[in-house]
Amino acid sequence: MFTELAILYSKYKTSKMREHLELFWSRVNIPKVLRAAEQAHLWSELVFLYDKYEEYDNAITTMMQHPVDAWREAQFKDIITKVANIELYYKALSFYLEIKPMLLNDLLLVLVPRLDHNRTISYFTKRNHLHLVKPYMRAVQSLNSKAINEALNQVLIEEEDYQSLRASIDAYDNFDNINLAQQLERHELIEFRRISAYLYRGNNRWQQATDLCKRDHLYKDAMQYASDSRNTEIAEALLAWFLEINRHDCFAACLYACYDLLRPDVILELAWRNNIMDFAMPFLVQVIREYIGRVERLETKGEEAENEKQEQPMMMNEPQLMLTAGPGIIPGAGMMPAAGMMPAAGMMPAAGMAPMGGMQPNMMPGGAPAGFQQGGYM
Repeated sequence: MFTELAILYSKYKTSKMREHLELFWSRVNIPKVLRAAEQAHLWSELVFLYDKYEEYDNAITTMMQHPVDAWREAQFKDIITKVANIELYYKALSFYLEIKPMLLNDLLLVLVPRLDHNRTISYFTKRNHLHLVKPYMRAVQSLNSKAINEALNQVLIEEEDYQSLRASIDAYDNFDNINLAQQLERHELIEFRRISAYLYRGNNRWQQATDLCKRDHLYKDAMQYASDSRNTEIAEALLAWFLEINRHDCFAACLYACYDLLRPDVILELAWRNNIMDFAMPFLVQVIREYIGRVERLETKGEEAENEKQEQPMMMNEPQLMLTAGPGIIPGAGMMPAAGMMPAAGMMPAAGMAPMGGMQPNMMPGGAPAGFQQGGYM
């Protein structure tokens, strides 16, 4: 009954059909009512039935084909996340770009977990609408994708927003640094050329960074990059350039910025040749003070080492204890004097010690007792 009533409403009283479906959609035969609504061109009711019947792809397709009657923003964003065919995401982007461009970023933010961001960026690049999706690119830049970073950096360059560009470069490094540096090197605004030098510095291209700073007279940046390079030749070349342009104040400042890289003899010669000893004198005084301190420390260490040698006690040869003496050298009983040695006059051999000649009484030559023959006693 509910199904037939819905079909009759679709034919004769279309204004009642939506209310009827909202109340009794669970009791109608949806496929039959779907065919009736389609034949009657009731697109809004058709989308409603597709949604309840879980044919989300058809619902989205119907809304895009008949936006005047069927499209509703909240309903569209709710259903688009349920479709099975991912190609509908990109058709929806094209649909919004043509019909509702100001709502495009809202749709993109809903689809962020499901979109292929590289493909999305490529699509808007080809359509030349990257500026339109800038909020979307900022929202997904945390993924640090190369395509997103490069697209957003390009938008910021076109908008001449150098502060945001610098922040983007510092926060997300997945992009072609050298290509961007070369592009910015020729930019008409000095702040973008400054960013170019900053990128060269980040890629250890110190010479290009300092040369770019020289060209734009960015003295502070040039000194900083020369100091960071840890290269004596770059630092001394920068000093020579300051003298060429008669910036003696910058010469003095660079002496301290690159203090540990500079050779004192070279600085002394440059100052003397250009008659600017007053600008170099603080540097030279500091160098002399440092060298005197080093010499004093070396002298102190030498004196301490000499004192330690003098204070070391002489090592005396102490007699070895009996407990630690080796076998055969224990004095007393059983010890034989060396061959050819005789006891001193008035001294008797120790008990058990052989008399002069190394033989004991009643002993035959060879150490056998008297009366002993081979094979036994006589």
